[in-house]
Amino acid sequence: MEEQVILVNEKDEKIGLMNKMEAHEKALLHRAFSVFVFNDKNELMLQQRAAKKYHSPLLWANTCCSHQRDGEENLDAGKRRLQEEMGFSCNLRESFSFIYKAPFDNGLTEHELDHILIGHYNEEPKINKDEVASHKWMSVEAVQKDIAKQPEIYTEWFKIIFKEFYKHISKT
Repeated sequence: MEEQVILVNEKDEKIGLMNKMEAHEKALLHRAFSVFVFNDKNELMLQQRAAKKYHSPLLWANTCCSHQRDGEENLDAGKRRLQEEMGFSCNLRESFSFIYKAPFDNGLTEHELDHILIGHYNEEPKINKDEVASHKWMSVEAVQKDIAKQPEIYTEWFKIIFKEFYKHISKT
């Protein structure tokens, strides 16, 4: 069975469920989360998406992101996906949420009410090669400079999220 997403209104109130691909084809607003994990040096763990991803393969993004399952709390969803993709778990906290819309060349559109989750971890991940090609740690300032220099190597949503996230970085 295909994964479902939670359709929401702009107040993050559930209005229904829909298959993930259909929601992306129709550009319908749905709930999502993005995890940003930092180490003690205040470096952000980035992931490079696996080559077989249906959109944005081999592009760099935040530590992990996905969609909550029906009835799943944001923090539980973040911990689940962090374990599935990066092979570790850590405490997370909610930072902020916002709505964005990002169309892709393949006809799909991410239209998400995205909950930003922050965590801290100092070990190396045990990445799931089906989900993640590689990872690296970078300072927030280095990420900001690199996005300006070579935006084509980053996912669209990461560029949008990072621009918004950067304003909140001092609150981590």
